[in-house]
Amino acid sequence: MSGRKFSPELGHEIPKEWKVVRLGDVAEIRRGKTVVDFDKVPFISMDLIPDSGIYVRYEIRKREEVRSFTYCERGDLLLAKITPCLENGKQGLVPYDLPYDFALATTEVFPIRCKDINQMFLFYILKFPRVRNVIISSMTGTTGRQRASRKSVENLKIPLPPLSEQRRIAEILSTVDEAIQRVGEAIRRTERLKRGLMQRLLTRGIGHQEFKFSRELGHEIPKEWKVVRLGDVCEINKESRDPAREMPDQEFLYVDIESIESSMGIIRQAKKILGKNAPSRARRVIRWNDVIMSTVRPYLKAFAIVPKEFDNQICSTGFAVLRCRKEILPRYLLYALFSNIVINQCNKMMVGGQYPALNESQVFRIKIPLPPLPEQRRIAEILGTVDKKLGLERKRKEKLNRIKRGLMNDLLTGRKRVKA
Repeated sequence: MSGRKFSPELGHEIPKEWKVVRLGDVAEIRRGKTVVDFDKVPFISMDLIPDSGIYVRYEIRKREEVRSFTYCERGDLLLAKITPCLENGKQGLVPYDLPYDFALATTEVFPIRCKDINQMFLFYILKFPRVRNVIISSMTGTTGRQRASRKSVENLKIPLPPLSEQRRIAEILSTVDEAIQRVGEAIRRTERLKRGLMQRLLTRGIGHQEFKFSRELGHEIPKEWKVVRLGDVCEINKESRDPAREMPDQEFLYVDIESIESSMGIIRQAKKILGKNAPSRARRVIRWNDVIMSTVRPYLKAFAIVPKEFDNQICSTGFAVLRCRKEILPRYLLYALFSNIVINQCNKMMVGGQYPALNESQVFRIKIPLPPLPEQRRIAEILGTVDKKLGLERKRKEKLNRIKRGLMNDLLTGRKRVKA
């Protein structure tokens, strides 16, 4: 294993022992095939093809319900050919547990059968951004309905190590993928636990024996609890600032809807902006411990508590900035906003077609259950413990994804070689 050469087809160096081949020379895209004499068939819709992960899923459908399809078989690699699925990385292997040798898939995929290339090696080559971007750049069609052509995929130039090295590269990358999948499953379990706890704690509380029916909420709550409107326990902070006029050369942190990690209620990736470059929606001043609530498409759940480092910074006018009075804790309010109790009310009150939104008076009218302060604190602590676990699991997944990206860059270019 010595020496490298520049590949003009790939635009970078590869080991001297590696070849550069057309995908169509080592694999084939299946042609259409008719399927008869089956009452039910396994069907793979685009929703069942993963953005990450290795295998596609399938569902059993009546044959007459599947009017158009792409024929595929066990072990085929399904590659999405339409925007934005191709850009999002949608691809997967047809599983081996099919009830028949074949399956029917959406017409928006290429079913690829490997001939002279390791199946998993090709899987990772097609996931490699350098390679996938070549396919993406070849897409044609109208905006929003662009597709890659069969010819562009067949003519795609890919690196081809010796077969034994292909297998070893695929083994290493699939081992990391399995670890990512295990962490992903742990995250999903913890998210289910959190949803169940929220439903239980925000309707039944902790240790209560007596309950009353709340007509405002449509379900029982503990006898000691109240039902209040947000306007009874919060103020909407209307403090505003015009950065372009008041601070043109001063840098500030700008929080918009995309800055919120909605599953955790945390501000992430806030933008650093000079006042003179501020967007027109950058107007709302936020203070430490304010609770910001998205009012534009609030079902997106862009809710968060303002941490100390964001004190006196600016958020989008797409948020209502809620300041808690003494009767309610910010952390309890945050979890209440995430609950179905609130989301269902938002969905009913929102007005507008393409960009449904809530106005200030509607925000004030949202009803929530209100336990005494000590119980609010305990509920927030329990749910906060689950959030900490989720945060650790997500960081672990992010780390594994970074490792995988690094390995792909090293192994799929041959910068680092592996022994078979």
